Amino acid sequence: MIPIIYLLISIILDGILTNFLPYLVNDLSYLTPLFTIVTIFLIYPFYQKKLKYYFITLFITGIIYDLFYTNLLFFNGVLFIIIGLISYFIHKNFETSYFKLLIYLLVIIISYELLTAIILFIYNVVPITIDKVVYKIIHSIIINLIYGEILFIILKATKRYK
Repeated sequence: MIPIIYLLISIILDGILTNFLPYLVNDLSYLTPLFTIVTIFLIYPFYQKKLKYYFITLFITGIIYDLFYTNLLFFNGVLFIIIGLISYFIHKNFETSYFKLLIYLLVIIISYELLTAIILFIYNVVPITIDKVVYKIIHSIIINLIYGEILFIILKATKRYK
């Protein structure tokens, strides 16, 4: 139940911040939120022994995210499962600490943005260039790393991380 609350809070924060911060290309601030993606990575320890429920939760979260923000049904549902697989691999093979968390979150954010760009390019939904992808990655890093650190401190206080 606790990870679902974290996911709901991150979805709501994504929506609130995208309403108040410029979000269009060439108008992006350095505070482009991807809080739900960060939360997907950080809630994995809640599901270590229930991996099936982790991926079901991610898929449902992706569908809800699609309904509220993208209007591309199942798009983020599938992407969140892929990000969940990357999170599973990182948590399974590496230890998480404050410094390493920054690197892992960079990997997660870059993976999400690259996967989104590749899918949008393949299906020609919107015109995508490498410059736009790099620009979007750079402009989404700062606030998401800060949010990830804050959430990590909260989760560490609840003894979910060693």
